[in-house]
Amino acid sequence: MRAAAELLLVLVVLADFMILGTSRLTTCIRAIAFQGLMLGLLPIALTQHWSLRIAGLALGSIVVKSLILPWLLKRAIREAAVRREVEPRIGFSLSLVLGVVAVAIGFGVAQRLPLPEGAGELLVAVALATVIMGFLTITTRAKAVTQVVGYLMLENGIYLFGLTSADRVPFLVEIGVLLDVFVGVFIMGIVVFHINREFDSISSARLTELHD
Repeated sequence: MRAAAELLLVLVVLADFMILGTSRLTTCIRAIAFQGLMLGLLPIALTQHWSLRIAGLALGSIVVKSLILPWLLKRAIREAAVRREVEPRIGFSLSLVLGVVAVAIGFGVAQRLPLPEGAGELLVAVALATVIMGFLTITTRAKAVTQVVGYLMLENGIYLFGLTSADRVPFLVEIGVLLDVFVGVFIMGIVVFHINREFDSISSARLTELHD
């Protein structure tokens, strides 16, 4: 695997840890935007033969993951007038420890998988670790916006798995993944708006109080 791709993957993991270790929602959004930029550059760093499909995938990923979705999230926290995750279900220090465990699990599983030719062990390990840390963020954070960030982390991990066979995955499937994320964040934006309007809070715990 190219040195540039390895550096990008390390930066992806650092973004994961930044999200797990901060209470500031703006920092979480900046980290997920930075991670989206790194993921957009990865197809270019991984491929040895440039093509229109690879360029389109990279450009589409950068525009959607590092520009459009973070902008929507920033607008959501601005409308809700919330800045911090103050009620995590587990502390930020413990979250970082669990993040280290996720990375260890990622490398442990990657070493035992029959990887496709050309798929780096580091790529698979980072993909699995990002998926696990995305689940961790979704399940341990109370604010709906932070949970959306966790959902994006989860999808970014799946996207990394897809890059292991980027030459064999149809372009429409890759675009479909991006559209799924866009729709998911759009729906969560509606949920955040209604929680904030009805309860003056964006804690996802208030979902249990919604009824007709």
